[in-house]
Amino acid sequence: MSSLIEDGAVVLFQGDSITDAGRDRYQSDHMGYGYAMMASAWFSALYPEKSVRFLNRGIGGDRAVNLRARWQEDCIDLQPGWVSIMIGINDTWRRYDSNDPTSVQEYEAAYRAILEQTREHLNARLILCEPFVLSTPADREAWREDLDPKIEVVQRLAREFSAILVPLDGIFAQAATRREPTFWTGDGVHPTLAGHALIAQSWLRAIKSL
Repeated sequence: MSSLIEDGAVVLFQGDSITDAGRDRYQSDHMGYGYAMMASAWFSALYPEKSVRFLNRGIGGDRAVNLRARWQEDCIDLQPGWVSIMIGINDTWRRYDSNDPTSVQEYEAAYRAILEQTREHLNARLILCEPFVLSTPADREAWREDLDPKIEVVQRLAREFSAILVPLDGIFAQAATRREPTFWTGDGVHPTLAGHALIAQSWLRAIKSL
């Protein structure tokens, strides 16, 4: 199977700390040390004949509203032809560790504004990656009440905006039947190296043509 991403494309990864993954903010092409780096490296090895530029602008701690606030500078101005977004786990997490919830409506409004701005100013394909959580530690199970409706928002927006959906929540749930949750993510959220590789594999499968 060939990749949908064309020769000469600019591919932007956006999101929170899972995407950020320790990237060097002073090097514009630094991909960090997580799934964005793995996916871009594997893509380049699989398709060396294509000259594709990958960018990572993930910022740890971001919620959807933070992404919206910096979207002009960190997306539109970069003129990507592909935009991959993973955002939402902090919109849930802050409810539980800081009593600072983000309603489903607020999350959807910020996410929708990002996608509308992208559609208005760029001729870009969209890749939406679900936020996810595993039950480690056990209190993460209570987060499902808050996170599940936000995952449904991502699925709905993917349909509405004809985006490629990477269904990571189900992918991680299935992976946790093969090895314990801590093998994939130490705190239910931040992936281990194996977890990042799982995301990268899932992302690469999603951008292959049928």
